[in-house]
Amino acid sequence: MARIKALIGLANPGDQYAATRHNAGAWLVESVAREAGTSLRPEKKFLGLYAKAMVDGQELHLLVPTTYMNRSGGAVAALANFFKLSPEELLVAHDELDLAPGCARYKQGGGHGGHNGLRDIARALGNANTFQRARIGIGHPGHASQVTQYVLNRPGKQERHAIDDAISECRATLPDAISGEWHRAMQRLHSFSANS
Repeated sequence: MARIKALIGLANPGDQYAATRHNAGAWLVESVAREAGTSLRPEKKFLGLYAKAMVDGQELHLLVPTTYMNRSGGAVAALANFFKLSPEELLVAHDELDLAPGCARYKQGGGHGGHNGLRDIARALGNANTFQRARIGIGHPGHASQVTQYVLNRPGKQERHAIDDAISECRATLPDAISGEWHRAMQRLHSFSANS
């Protein structure tokens, strides 16, 4: 199993979106940067906010694209091309409607499940959907017609607390994920989510 060399958190740019559910992937990257004592800075060549962090003694590229969600692929491809990373060495963190707040799951490859950010990344990587995902649960509003408004709104206080707990557990399992111990990382994260 490939070792993870980059963590990308999907988001919409701008202060008006920073605390909205759609930005849950970026919240994970921001928390990893904080814990590593580094800060994300604008990096034009990667179309986003970038930092290099040491996580458990291993170097990890951190990126939050500052393009809109449905244009995330350009930023991810720019980072992958510059550092010569294969899709399998990328871990993309994103909000997940099909998981409740407080749940997070790792997923190896697969379809985009209607997520415009994932769709654009697969396209930009030459139709490669073999990149890894960290799916951060935000819950579902109940009807497809409500999804757009739901993801672009802020979670309630308890909901945000549950999402932050899942993000903390994601962060705690990252050393296993980035060293290629996927089975161990998945087992720990998925058992936490099941108990939350």
